[in-house]
Amino acid sequence: MLLSENVLSSVINSALSQGADFCEIYVEERLSSLMSLKSSQTEYISGSDKGVGIRLFYGNEVFYTYTNSLDEKSLLKSLKALSSFKKPVINNQTLAEDPVIFSFKQEFPNEFKTDLAKEKQLLKNLDKDLRASSSLMSQCELSLNRIDTRVQIANSEGLLSFDRRPYFMFRVASIVEDKNKKEVGFERVGRTGDPYFLDEELLRKSCHRSQKMALQNLTAEPAPAGKFPVIINKGFGGVIFHEACGHGMETTSVAENLSVFSDKLGQKLADSCVSAYDDGTIKGQYGFIEKDDEGQPTQKTCLIEKGILKNYMVDKLGAQKTNYKMTGSSRRQSYKFAPTSRMRNTYIDKGDSSLEEMIKDVDYGLFAETLGGGSVSPGTGNYNFNVSTAFLIKKGRLDKAVKGASLVGNGLDTLSKIKKVGQDLELSPGYCGSVSGWVPVTVGQPPLLVSELTVGGQK
Repeated sequence: MLLSENVLSSVINSALSQGADFCEIYVEERLSSLMSLKSSQTEYISGSDKGVGIRLFYGNEVFYTYTNSLDEKSLLKSLKALSSFKKPVINNQTLAEDPVIFSFKQEFPNEFKTDLAKEKQLLKNLDKDLRASSSLMSQCELSLNRIDTRVQIANSEGLLSFDRRPYFMFRVASIVEDKNKKEVGFERVGRTGDPYFLDEELLRKSCHRSQKMALQNLTAEPAPAGKFPVIINKGFGGVIFHEACGHGMETTSVAENLSVFSDKLGQKLADSCVSAYDDGTIKGQYGFIEKDDEGQPTQKTCLIEKGILKNYMVDKLGAQKTNYKMTGSSRRQSYKFAPTSRMRNTYIDKGDSSLEEMIKDVDYGLFAETLGGGSVSPGTGNYNFNVSTAFLIKKGRLDKAVKGASLVGNGLDTLSKIKKVGQDLELSPGYCGSVSGWVPVTVGQPPLLVSELTVGGQK
């Protein structure tokens, strides 16, 4: 499905001859499959998609189009239509003087082989195991989603890049019921390119965590409301930093001065115990990429070092607007979206404190054991997140389980109130939505002690 060097050169040189300062071609082929189980019955669906996205720069103005037609004639037609939105200004460099020519090829690795019979049996085994482990199980929903994406990226600077991205996501929902009370526990496991993803023991542990969450909430009492210290647990607790802070550190918003972080580079925003990274290089994690969606090598980007804001996440357009160096952070959902700066594996790094220490430091507060969904205002960093499972903390010890809590705060303010960072860093997979669509990411952190947060619950 890859485009030939001749076709790439033809389209790019035509764009330059029509006045574009920069042209990029993004070619993508995607195969997807979903094996799911509900009421102990399995279902399998699969599909494929392919297409090409063309992006043109005229200074800081960007124009984008995409098509499912991959022949040269159709691509040139799409280019002509796209170019018509911008009145051509032919620069001094003409097509005949300095054409872009590509001169090397690269083949994709072999496909990751699937075994549908094995996957089907795996889900049935997990379903049987969960139902046998508790008489209160009323329903179990399991799914295994595979996405295998192959991309080719070429641009008018002579770049020609190839990448293959196999993603695997396992999800489980355990539904328990007792005396007309019903609770649901959710868990997921996500990986890139690793056959061990289908390790039954790994997925079984995830299933039992979801069941434990649901069973715990069957007997949990309503959470209290108020302002008090909160310990946010490791793993998916990092979604608060991701949403309330991470998006504000992307040049998507920084370059337009739409972020509360826009003018804070070099400033101390948090205690010295807080360091944070966006790292695309962690192999196997759901946010891992060899190259970003502009063909740049991925890297580990230090966002906050000992409380000081050090870097932003920068794509090509962001670099052009701000003069910051590109960080290999350009991403998009598919060829149907123009790329922009996005997160990859984003986390607060481990510190020196133990969870036990943090709990002992709290006279009365909340241990937010697992977080659920929430909402954030990217421009302000104000957020509201549901807490899936939690415990009260009384006199330095975990007390009764509570449910129905929510955490309400502001990203910058919460950063400044982190007083201790744990030693046990954990990453958790998910999807992140923004202007360039939904992309696979991980969030993460060790346990964190926040000196004060607004907790929604019952008064």
